[in-house]
Amino acid sequence: MAHLATVSAEGRPHVVPIVFALDGDTLYFVVDAKPKKTARLGRLKNIASNPAVSVLVDHYENDWTRLWWVRADGNAHIVTDISEAERAIDRLAKRYPQYMTDRPAGPVVAIHIDRLTGWTGA
Repeated sequence: MAHLATVSAEGRPHVVPIVFALDGDTLYFVVDAKPKKTARLGRLKNIASNPAVSVLVDHYENDWTRLWWVRADGNAHIVTDISEAERAIDRLAKRYPQYMTDRPAGPVVAIHIDRLTGWTGA
């Protein structure tokens, strides 16, 4: 699991958990059927007004020498090309079996990764 950070048009930070798949320097996630409070998702509104995002993946253990994190910074957009969206969902379904049986309708979001940073406790 990862965490997506976006910023609203008013400059307020917004962080939500996501699952993702990579294709080269593009990270994909999709809006799936899990229950949401509203169909007007903040992450999508924020990306529309400010496409700069960060995605953080981290790992915690009591043995702090095994800690690590990776952050991908980039620009996001909602995928409008149907074939690209289908390929992204196929990649996601390979990582997450839940998407094989309950294929998400989307929308699919692509993040072009401009910068990767990370840290490890080892």
